[in-house]
Amino acid sequence: MESSDEFKMQELPNIRVYLLDNNKKRQDYFCNIFNFVSGDLHVVSDVQAAKREIKLSASCYVAVLLSDDIDQETLKVFLQQLDDTGEPIPVFIVQDDAVIPETSPSYGYKNIIGHLEVPTQFDTFITMLHKAEVFAESHGKGPKKGRSVELFRSLSGNSRATKQINRMIEQVADSEATVLILGESGTGKEVVARKLHFHSHRRGKPFVPVNCGAIPADLLESELFGHEKGAFTGAICARQGRFEMAEGGTLFLDEIGDMSMPMQVKLLRVLQERSFERLGSNKTVKCNVRIVAATHRNLEEAIKKESFREDLYYRLNVFPIEMPPLRERVEDIPILATDIISRIENEKRGSVRMTPAAVAALCQYPWPGNVRELANLIERMAILYPFGVVDIGDLPDKFKPEGDTLPANLALPEVAVRAEGTATMTTAPRLPHEGFDLKVHLNNLERNLIEQALEESEGVVSHAAKRLQMRRTTLVEKLRKYGLQRSHEASGI
Repeated sequence: MESSDEFKMQELPNIRVYLLDNNKKRQDYFCNIFNFVSGDLHVVSDVQAAKREIKLSASCYVAVLLSDDIDQETLKVFLQQLDDTGEPIPVFIVQDDAVIPETSPSYGYKNIIGHLEVPTQFDTFITMLHKAEVFAESHGKGPKKGRSVELFRSLSGNSRATKQINRMIEQVADSEATVLILGESGTGKEVVARKLHFHSHRRGKPFVPVNCGAIPADLLESELFGHEKGAFTGAICARQGRFEMAEGGTLFLDEIGDMSMPMQVKLLRVLQERSFERLGSNKTVKCNVRIVAATHRNLEEAIKKESFREDLYYRLNVFPIEMPPLRERVEDIPILATDIISRIENEKRGSVRMTPAAVAALCQYPWPGNVRELANLIERMAILYPFGVVDIGDLPDKFKPEGDTLPANLALPEVAVRAEGTATMTTAPRLPHEGFDLKVHLNNLERNLIEQALEESEGVVSHAAKRLQMRRTTLVEKLRKYGLQRSHEASGI
């Protein structure tokens, strides 16, 4: 394992690790590592000692390292006993094999979340600690426990556009004005609508969403206004509509641009008179409902094409809020990613972490699906790398920078310089004013170039080594260093 003073400066998880291993050489190996990084390691001699120690550590993060050469039946019983406690304790299986088999046994214990080969790499070791910490947090254990559900009512981001939208929400939330939210699909229009409701005096009343584009035109009237028994074939009983369900609260009409012209006329009347009749009834029902509408369509263009009523547009467009696409507020992506991960953890659907390089790559992607696409990606990563750390190489291909383009954290600003011995001006990297981590930059650059060489050599290691002008054995070691060997085992690694 590599060693350097800079490793001591890294922020390590505050986690207590128990090592159950009868191999003295491996015990000394892990003790040296934990001493180096000021980690908290407890070597336990047997299963009973491990159980006693773990029971005394309920208030902190806990993880267990188990050697795979312990008697298999003893190991299986111990893991089952851990499971029976009901405490979510992450376990890593320690193995001496250079390549860990893909189908390692789980011994019936659902919380085995990884395997650790000996000797290991520093990055792999740190990833293990972070996986254990994330696992504990996502199960409501340790110092941070859970996160407040209030977090998910917020509109996250530090961009100028997001701050402006939050200010507009604060200004209009407690009024009775009808709000029209405009923006591309997936930008978070319903999040804005829910925040408007949450910060209004109607907060304690229902928030009722209706997707006008998802309901057939001939059923939308019944859905909004309700119907009486016998009003149409199949109406075997009276039914409340969404307006009645939202009484005193907020009715969110999503994709209102897809509403048919006849329904637009009826909705306009409700907005003007604050009353309606159920389908099949002549009894007028008064309603006290705030309308918030949203659409991804250009309603002014729809008015010109006579597919949307101009008078309804002006009724709805009292206070417009336009949601910018995610590609125009890339500075929000790191915060959005963190909040999405927090939501996944809060819903007990696992967790994941992302390296700065991976986040930088996401900031370069154009995001046609906006925040919804970002949420889908992070959920996918949480499934593929449960409680793990996702690097740029782990992202799906379309999210990786194209060609030779490096992520923002790998690229340096350039300055014009005079080429040595000539009058020719050229460019060279310029050291940022705030400085930067040279070792991390060079490691990321080296990994990026190795991945390019492998891709251009169709995974043949010897050909990639020639392109990089290095020995094949040297390249194999670097592949292991960066955790790339498994994806290229078929090429002779």
